[in-house]
Amino acid sequence: MTRPVLVAGVGMIPFTKPGASAPYPQMAAEATRRALADAGVDYGQVRQAYVGYVYGDSTAGQCALYEVGMTGIPVVNVNNNCSTGSTALFLARQAVASGAADCVLALGFEQMSPGALGAVFKDRPSPFDRFDQITDELVGHAEIPLALRYFGGAGLAHMQQYGTRLSTFAKIRAKASRHAANNPLALFRTVVTEDEVLNAPVMWPGVMTRLMACPPTCGGAAAVLCSEDFAARQGLASGVRIRAQAMTTDRALTFEARDMREVVGFSMAREAAQQVYEAAGIGPEDLDVVELHDCFAHNELISYEALGLCPPGGAEKFVVDGDNSYGGQVVTNPSGGLLSKGHPLGATGLAQCTELVQQLRGSAGPRQVEGARLALQHNLGLGGACVVTLYEKA
Repeated sequence: MTRPVLVAGVGMIPFTKPGASAPYPQMAAEATRRALADAGVDYGQVRQAYVGYVYGDSTAGQCALYEVGMTGIPVVNVNNNCSTGSTALFLARQAVASGAADCVLALGFEQMSPGALGAVFKDRPSPFDRFDQITDELVGHAEIPLALRYFGGAGLAHMQQYGTRLSTFAKIRAKASRHAANNPLALFRTVVTEDEVLNAPVMWPGVMTRLMACPPTCGGAAAVLCSEDFAARQGLASGVRIRAQAMTTDRALTFEARDMREVVGFSMAREAAQQVYEAAGIGPEDLDVVELHDCFAHNELISYEALGLCPPGGAEKFVVDGDNSYGGQVVTNPSGGLLSKGHPLGATGLAQCTELVQQLRGSAGPRQVEGARLALQHNLGLGGACVVTLYEKA
């Protein structure tokens, strides 16, 4: 038996470049305070907390929350790469749905360093060893940072199979900038054109320019989840609920398909989305707004197909026709996405949650998707895990 789960409050701080942020405890505490204030809940009413971050020591979650209060509640630290924030959300939802707790906090933060992502523990096997090996075999280019090879290789596979043009990825990045221009919490708010994206410094000739990749970012975001009974007792608004949610991890196909799209989680995302659609009794055609994991413009494009927003091979037409923006089929990443908003790994999933809750409340200001009632969140981490969450306006 499961209970309906409401998103009572959300909060995030403006994302910044590495070196420009406050230390992580202050960032995380501020995001938490904003979520609590938005919910109208005191921290003393929170019964459990799930705290996500990738680059940090054990119990950094406690360190962050002790800035808010020391109430003795269970604090669970979560690390699931780029899907860390939504994994914390997944666990918080389970706690409320199961009846284990009536009011639960999900928090994510990251204090990142400049430059490409790299290994921290170099004296032991890496969880990416198999991913690196298959990537070396399929795309080579050892001189290019691995994350670029992963997702650039996935985009290249789409280009080779369907004739997708580099300009299509540039269109996605330009769309992200237009959306972010209306988001005061986004890191990059300057509008860029398709030509400016194509003429940016080349990172992989014919495959990727610098503007097609998201920047390392610092920030924090949080959500307060509760049961309907708790909301009624406390007189809280009950405008948004989680209608369905699924989390998947890799299957053998990730490596056996010998396709870079599988290496970066195409089937993980497709399976999670299908589980959510089936549980909710809807299809992708019913969605009004989507926040998806656009760590690279290439991943946004292949995610359109994984989430069923367009048929296999149909992503370029979907982009060219403008079906991914206002006035089209479904607005994708109205926040500006990771490409413009930024990608503080542990906070990203909860920043997506914040955007979609605001959309369903009708409080997103100039980036509001008119009449939004169903919103889908897609957050993916290599290694791997994918969380897909469907929110509905109550």
